[in-house]
Amino acid sequence: MTEKGPLSPPLLAGSQRAPGEGPPTEDQQNPTPPPGWEADIVAADGGTVHLRPICPDDAEGLNGLMDRSSDQTRYYRFFGPMKRLSDRDLHRFTHVDHDRRVAFVVLLGDQIIGVGRYDRYPDTDDAEVAFLVEDAHQGRGLGSVLLEHLAAAGRERGIKRFVAEVLAQNSKMVRVFRDAGYKAERSYEDGVVHLTFPIQQTEDALAVAYEREQRSESRSIGRLLTPSSVAVVGASNDDGKIGNAVLRHLLDYGFAGPVYPVNPGARHVRGVPAYADIESIPDDVDLAVLAVPADEVAGVLESCRRKRVRGLVVISGGFGEAGPEGRAAERELVAAARASGMRVVGPNCLGIVNTDPEVRLNASLAPMVPGRGRVGFFAQSGALGVALLERARSRGIGLSTFVSAGNRADVSGNDLLQYWATDAGTEVVLLHLESFGNPRKFARLARTVGRTKPVVAVKSGRHVGVTPGLAGTSVAVPEQSVAALFASAGVIRVETVAQLFDVGTLLAHQPLPPGNRVAVVGNSTAIGVLVADAVLEEGLELSHAAPVDIGVRGTADEFRAALQAAVDDDRVDAVVAVFLPPLMAGSQEYGPALREVSVNSAKPIVASFLSTEGIPPELTVPDEQGMPARGSVPSYSTPERAVIALAKATEYARWRRRPVGEQPELPGVDEAAAEVIVHGALAESPGGRELTDDELIGLLATYGVPLLGTRTVTDAEAAVTAAEAVGYPVVLKSTAPWLRHRSDLGGVRLDLPDADAVRAAFTAIPSGDPVIVQEMAAPGVATVVEIVDDPSFGALVSFGLGGVATDLLGDRAYRTLPLTDLDAAELVRSPRAFPLLNGYRGSEPVDLAALEELLLRVARLADDLPEVLRLTLEPVIVGPADPWHGGRSLVVAGGTAVVGPPTARVDPGPRRMRSPV
Repeated sequence: MTEKGPLSPPLLAGSQRAPGEGPPTEDQQNPTPPPGWEADIVAADGGTVHLRPICPDDAEGLNGLMDRSSDQTRYYRFFGPMKRLSDRDLHRFTHVDHDRRVAFVVLLGDQIIGVGRYDRYPDTDDAEVAFLVEDAHQGRGLGSVLLEHLAAAGRERGIKRFVAEVLAQNSKMVRVFRDAGYKAERSYEDGVVHLTFPIQQTEDALAVAYEREQRSESRSIGRLLTPSSVAVVGASNDDGKIGNAVLRHLLDYGFAGPVYPVNPGARHVRGVPAYADIESIPDDVDLAVLAVPADEVAGVLESCRRKRVRGLVVISGGFGEAGPEGRAAERELVAAARASGMRVVGPNCLGIVNTDPEVRLNASLAPMVPGRGRVGFFAQSGALGVALLERARSRGIGLSTFVSAGNRADVSGNDLLQYWATDAGTEVVLLHLESFGNPRKFARLARTVGRTKPVVAVKSGRHVGVTPGLAGTSVAVPEQSVAALFASAGVIRVETVAQLFDVGTLLAHQPLPPGNRVAVVGNSTAIGVLVADAVLEEGLELSHAAPVDIGVRGTADEFRAALQAAVDDDRVDAVVAVFLPPLMAGSQEYGPALREVSVNSAKPIVASFLSTEGIPPELTVPDEQGMPARGSVPSYSTPERAVIALAKATEYARWRRRPVGEQPELPGVDEAAAEVIVHGALAESPGGRELTDDELIGLLATYGVPLLGTRTVTDAEAAVTAAEAVGYPVVLKSTAPWLRHRSDLGGVRLDLPDADAVRAAFTAIPSGDPVIVQEMAAPGVATVVEIVDDPSFGALVSFGLGGVATDLLGDRAYRTLPLTDLDAAELVRSPRAFPLLNGYRGSEPVDLAALEELLLRVARLADDLPEVLRLTLEPVIVGPADPWHGGRSLVVAGGTAVVGPPTARVDPGPRRMRSPV
């Protein structure tokens, strides 16, 4: 894959010199490239490579790349029969300033397999771009990756357009530019295609990058889960060794390909011929499972690199969980594996499972795994993994695939979401999470997957978290961030592992409820009432005034008829079946009756036998492998658990039916003026600071936020002048942080009707700080809108009612950015105190539309200006939608803002793998 550019004749953009001609270039020095330009990349085929800025030491590597490239590839690149690069060319190519001239190399191991660069035209915003990718690695999407990273670097350096010239017959390179998502202008002359395109990050370009990322990362996980051969390094005949267990489980489960034990001290392991090292295996090895001491892993990895193994599962412990030295070794392990084209599951993990009959992979420490099913399961904990798999098996949950990530040094839950997004064998995703690697990416992926496949997650550490790879170290977990992330992404959040399987069982075997109306059918009035209470407690509705009770003497036919009537009723969206088998003669007949109704029902049915959980045989519709199929009825040991699972599924179904929403156009937004204010503050204080009141008023005005007339004064007479300017009555507020919003401490003086009252109030306010004079707001309800920048999660928008009670109870709702119109509507209605805004006890409802628009404007500000780390608007006074005398229904009466260097809200950069933890 090649393309003519600044390195090909003409060598310099705008020059007519051929390589080797003319005076030496001005780039004699090679400054340090900016941080963040180096990255591990997943190629289109699922393998990994390393990308970094070029350096002077790459001269030999470039010569090697030229030598391994075909005549055609070199011709496409240089428009001529160039065999080798001269010393002058090599010097120029490897000595760049990382500004006007930028170059990246792609490496596999220590070998350069591709190079891309741009050269800026003098005194313009344009740069010419060029690539060269070794023949053996063409078709792996490396040209697209280089283009993304060069475009990102160019944007940093103020470049707006790329220019490229491509031979018409070089269709691969033409396709790279055509499919990149940029809108290119094309012209054709003398067999050369001339392209010019802007490189700003458009929605189309971002969508293309996300799609390529999904395909690449999905394939990288597919390579791990569908190997054609497996080597167990550390296999042992000692039944007490981990290597023995892994090999035994692979063999017992019936892996479809060859299994190679690796043990230098044994000729056979469990009757299978063993090899002294992985390089002695005569055939290719796709997957290596490492069960050796931690200090031997690096050496085994080097052997795997030479053997060209495609993936590693590192069962071995002694890495990040063991302390600082272990964490350093873990980072080195991942860096070396990725540079060699390998992904890593672990270390310190349980292993991986694929139940596909064509694969039958149990490369784990779990002796028994669930049967084939439709559920993909990710568990972070290796120690807990065996118990989780056993629990899934006992509940009748069939799995498609299972991955235990352990220390999650490389492969994470995000990678599995990418894989399951397009895996036809996976319909439900279960996640047991301890931490997030990239929460913003998780939200994006979960939102995409959740539109077609439910994602159920239990997140441990709601109050105390454990740092990945550092056992026993507690860190605070931003619970509101997790809640906002899950709510925005449509993730079904459960509180316990038991609930994880309760909900997973329901989703795997029953349809989604079309609404929240529930019918209760059973043979016990007492149990029926318990279910009815649980239905109402979980926010669902009863479709009938009372449960349907066939009585303890009811027959199976009567039970079937009652169930069928409930399913056929248009007022019913779901059915809870409860009965006491010991009270009924011939109770074994009631299970088949329930199953028969369920098989043909488009509405979910759950049951409670009061003594079983999972799917009993009498409620199972077996598939061809004897596993519970669609239509099987999950049974819960208590009615309350059945209803909770149903409520979770109902809420998810509502989210999935809800339109995605849109980010509407907002008139009156002046982003450029806002940038001047924020960047001006940062120019004065690069480390960040709180905006002054005047700066904040100016910033909010640029986004059309409705403000009360406000002045800041330092003496009583100035306060009177300001009050006359904004109009009586007025409010005086201290600017002292400890007195803001504290009328109880005398920091706020309300409803001042004249000059004498203003003078008296100014004198009475303590502290001596400047005072704000503000017009008096019309009566309304006080609310609070806030933007909080979480360094890991990005920006959160919060909303709640003002007042001590809501502060004390933490009655705030949160959403992540970006915010759509539907998100804003839900956010306003989410606090428990929302009825106070909507006509509680006969009061007039407030202007909810105005609140929603304010949230959208504030969210837009936060999205546009990642330097705004915190913004609090308090109080926001909102009144009726049709105020008297043409007044405003909503005004902002106070606020604060903090600006600083951006954290997690910067625009998405080019594709890269997560840094090793």
